[in-house]
Parts: sequence; C-alpha cells; structure tokens
Amino acid sequence: MSRRVVVTGAGVVSSLGDSPAALHAALREGRSGLREVRRFSTEGLACHLGGEIAPFSAKTYLGEKNLRPLDRTSQLVASAAQMALDASGWSPRMRSDREVGLVLGTMFCSVHTISEFDRRALAAGPAYASPMDFANSVINAAAGQTAIWHNLRGVNSTIAAGTASGLQALIYAVELIRTGGSEAILAGGADELCFESFYGFNRAELLCGSNHLPGDFPIPFDARRNGFALGEGAAMLMLEDFESATSRGANVLAEIKGHGAGYDPSRGADDKKSTGAIARAIRQALNDAGITAGGIDGVSLSANGGVEADRRESEAVAVSFGGSSSRLPVTAIKSMLGETLGASGALQAVAMIEAMRDGVMPGISGLEEVEKGFPLEMASRESREVRLSTGLVNSVGLDGNCCSVVIERCA
Repeated sequence: MSRRVVVTGAGVVSSLGDSPAALHAALREGRSGLREVRRFSTEGLACHLGGEIAPFSAKTYLGEKNLRPLDRTSQLVASAAQMALDASGWSPRMRSDREVGLVLGTMFCSVHTISEFDRRALAAGPAYASPMDFANSVINAAAGQTAIWHNLRGVNSTIAAGTASGLQALIYAVELIRTGGSEAILAGGADELCFESFYGFNRAELLCGSNHLPGDFPIPFDARRNGFALGEGAAMLMLEDFESATSRGANVLAEIKGHGAGYDPSRGADDKKSTGAIARAIRQALNDAGITAGGIDGVSLSANGGVEADRRESEAVAVSFGGSSSRLPVTAIKSMLGETLGASGALQAVAMIEAMRDGVMPGISGLEEVEKGFPLEMASRESREVRLSTGLVNSVGLDGNCCSVVIERCA
C-alpha cells in the first residue's frame, strides 16, 4: 500500500531571506535578490549580476562549533537542514532514537572547493594540496557532511540532474517514503555562487547580456529577455509518512500528491522533443496525483529568462492544460532569485507551500513586455490573491531533465 507523504517543516537560505516566510514575503512584494556580484571579480565578463547571499554566516544557524570541515555549499545545506529540523520538531534526541534520511539535489556541489584543491595540487604539487579540501572534493560531500553534523542516520543520497536536481531529490525521497523504505527524509537542493560556475555559464553565453543581446534582462517570458542571472541558495523540506507525522503531533503543512519526470535527448536542440518531455512530466504528475489539469490552482514555472527554454516551457504548459492554460495563475520566482541551479526546484516548492498558506501568488518581477503569442495570459508582474489548494511545481534542466510535482495544501 502506498503511503501518503507530507511536509512538516522547511528551511531556506537565499538571497531573499533565511526562512520560508521571509522568502515568500520578498517574492510577493516583488523584491529582487539580484545585484552586482561581490564574492568574486566579474571584470572582463559580459554579466555582472547574481543572486548572492550576503552576508552569510553559518554560525547564525549552527552555533559556535568548528565549521572548518564544511565548505560554503555544505554550510548552506547544513544551515537549511537545521531550520527544517527545528520547524518540524525533530530534536537531537528524536534523531538518536529514530532514523532520518537526507536526499540532496545539486548540480555542482562544491565545485569551488574542487577547483581550489586541483589548482593547488597542480601548482605546488600533491603534497601541498589541502587535506581539508579533499574531503569536500566529491559531489556527495555536502550531503555527507550535513548528515554527520545533524546525526542523520537514514538513507543518504545525492541527486545530480542539472538544474532539475532539487525537485528530483524530492521525488526520490517521496518514493522512498511511499514504499516504506524510510519514515522521514530531509530532501531538497543547494548550489553555491562561485567564479567557476559563473565563468562557465558566461562562456556558454547563457547569462543575461552574455549572448550579445543588449542589457541585462533575466526576466522570464519578457520579450526583452536575454539569458538568466546566476544565484545561490539551499532549501530543505522535511518529508514524512503521514501516519507517523500525525501520530507524533507534527504540524502538517502540505502533502506531495504526485510527481512525474521526462527527458529530452536532444537537450534543447529539437523544440518538439523538448516541449514533449516537459508536457510528459506534467501529465505524469497529474495522473500520479489522481487529478485533472482543471484541479490545479496555480503553477510555479522553471523559467529563468532563457530565450528558447522559457518559450518551450510555456508551450508545454499550454499543451498540458489546454484551454484552461489561459486562465492559469503562474509565477516564475527565478525572476527574483536568479537561476539557483540545484536549489531551484526545492526553493520553488517551499515558495508554493507558503503561497498556499498566504493565498497570494507572487508575480514575475520586471515583466513588462510579454512575448508575442505567449500562451499563458495570467502571467503578471503583480502578485495576486489566489485560492491555492493544489499547485504544480515545474523544473526544467539545461541538460534535458525535467520533472513536475503536485502539492496540496493541508488545512
């Protein structure tokens, strides 16, 4: 028998706040976390904008313990995990008696640490490479470090599916709980803002202004859009079996009703295949949740300002929702957070749950000139009051991965 999976708490570290409520308040007000990057020099690059978390000190969330073994990505994850554990009531004593797992989605994890380790080893020789850095030079380092820090003794997995990683991590954790493999799992995503990833996306001409189109317009669905702004963050959700959660008196925030996934083997080269993969993921999520398209009250889209990717996602939603798509409230929070890579889907899920609780769907910051022929007429710059009982979160990767999750509000 399939178990029901619910959310009992969440933790967020982002450029727009360090709690689900603070994140939602900023989003509904249309505040942007994008500004000139200060963590590293962007001199000589076409793009200078980023969704940087500044200031950030893990001691605020983790106390005065020795943080040296944790690099920036691990600190982001461990901090978000601490807040999710606190919000859901999983005390250290409870974690000693009962297993809690962790599933983390990330695109690059500790890519800056990996690069620093390699640079020093190549420049000065292997003997001078930092042993402390070596522990963080694998993609599952943040998941492992966080589990050690918080005594999470259950399953520990890292999902690497590009920018869809965070939502894919939720899906994987949901299935583990549904099938009885786990009782409680912290699931979400994270990625840091660092020079190495910033430089790579700039070289690939994916960042706003780097593709030789004038200006900086990382605005989803806007006719002027010319690429995305890179961001950073971490979001972790405590997922639990419904019966276990209610038996311990946990506050149930929402239920994960269904999910779906697809893959575009052309990786964006074929519009038909790309749109089809996204639409397939949406249909699977609706079928898994046992609802029709008409049962969705609002959609959080993955759109980030990419010229072709935004159009394909909007077309897939239009195909999936048919005539109702013209009346479907949509949001694209990457207009304010930037493209947070592995963190993005998890941040969208947290934002959707908060919108359900508040009854306000954030707008799309900066949206003024909607692209001609855009099929989603409810896309708006302004936040609006919407009765959100059931929402869909969409995540579309740069590498062909895409997935969708249906979330239902709990009274």
